Amino acid sequence: MTRRCFRSLVCGLLALSLGAAGCSRLRREASPLIPSTATMVTAWQVPQNPLEDKSLDNSVLGEQIRSGYRIFTNTPREASRFSGGQVSCANCHLNVGQRERALPLVGVAGMFPEYNNRAARLISLADRVVDCFLRSENATGRLAPARPPGPVSDTDGAGSADAVPASMHGGRAEDLPTPTSKEVLAVSAFVAWLSRGHAVGENPSWRGRNAIAADKLMPVARLDITRGEAVYLERCQSCHGADGQGVQIGDKRAGPLWGPDSWNDCAGAARVYTLAGIIRYTMPYLDPGSLSDDDAQHVAAYINSRPRPVYPFKDQDYIGGKVPVDALYYRSPRKTN
Repeated sequence: MTRRCFRSLVCGLLALSLGAAGCSRLRREASPLIPSTATMVTAWQVPQNPLEDKSLDNSVLGEQIRSGYRIFTNTPREASRFSGGQVSCANCHLNVGQRERALPLVGVAGMFPEYNNRAARLISLADRVVDCFLRSENATGRLAPARPPGPVSDTDGAGSADAVPASMHGGRAEDLPTPTSKEVLAVSAFVAWLSRGHAVGENPSWRGRNAIAADKLMPVARLDITRGEAVYLERCQSCHGADGQGVQIGDKRAGPLWGPDSWNDCAGAARVYTLAGIIRYTMPYLDPGSLSDDDAQHVAAYINSRPRPVYPFKDQDYIGGKVPVDALYYRSPRKTN
């Protein structure tokens, strides 16, 4: 083999190697998430874990990122003053926000500030985290009266909480989370850390893919709570329990789906179509994606017909706008869309 031929062969192999590496890198970057079809055996997998990242230093930011991860995985313990129940962020954002079609948070920080229809204004990432504490973690439960009001309506199928833990009573408005609360800063830092290397202002391709297609949504009036309960008992209770409070599986426990320890009635999951999308693509955990669009909606209607804590600031939502038709807990003369 001549020197020129040898050089050409080496260059060709090098180019092929670099090309293959580039393609492999593109594949990894295209989806850095746990696949949505993976079963519960992947529940313990966390592709990006700041507690294991040796490159993360001990600066204030580094400590905030690690604290945010701890809050995300065990919110009631790590952010107890803003937790009115027993729901953790990772109960909804599976694999610590790193699973396809399970509300993934990788790459989303660069989309803030963004317009929020419920708030009727641009919100920051910290604003969004505050909202999660107030609603999904039910921080407002600390302000709740001893006996919350009854069901919003006798006909909409959406019940309100029958009781709130006594430890949640007597809180003050100034005890609620703000964008500068240390817990909010920590969770924001963790979400921003998950977004490092992603373009600012570009929605990642995996965001918003946990919703049922609009043409598959059933009219609210056709949602069948009885059917939803039957599907729940057949397909969901093995992990969530017949009482909806969750079953212990190893060191994990499914978060409560209703009752005083669950999300309140103005959380995102309190909207039937939103919850149905989560159910459709992430559940049952042993066979995700196996429920039909219709059954996912019936199950969501059943779960949101059960008692749960009451959010006390409904009058501040959707100002000047329309309340979504699936937001069944709102008492308002305003029109719905």
